[in-house]
Amino acid sequence: MNEVRIDKWLWAMRVFKTRTIATEACKKGRVYVGDVAAKPSRTIKVGDVINVRKPPVTYSFRVLALAQNRLGAKLVPEYMENITPKSELDLLDVVRISGFIDRRKGLGRPTKREGRELANFTESLSDGWDIDFLDDEDE
Repeated sequence: MNEVRIDKWLWAMRVFKTRTIATEACKKGRVYVGDVAAKPSRTIKVGDVINVRKPPVTYSFRVLALAQNRLGAKLVPEYMENITPKSELDLLDVVRISGFIDRRKGLGRPTKREGRELANFTESLSDGWDIDFLDDEDE
């Protein structure tokens, strides 16, 4: 076996959960061999460098061996080398620390922290206020 389809190899190396997802990533231009976008049917060989963009990180892998069937996680290092630069991996820590980076402020349900802040705010507003919303006539 001298060459393997890139979508099959990415699935076999556990970069993507399913082969369909690997194929879609190739079609959307998220997979590069060298500096060229790879179609799902593109064949790869030993020594190729593959870049996979999974926002916010672009992973880089060097092909050490070819496989068409999915491997156990322990065998993956024998078939590929992760050569992703440290600067890219640091982006994962930034995202993890910053929390919900995709959620714009004011959209969706409040987080637990925002809920606590809102409760504290409304509680501090009502402290010392004795408001009677009913008029004397309504009683």
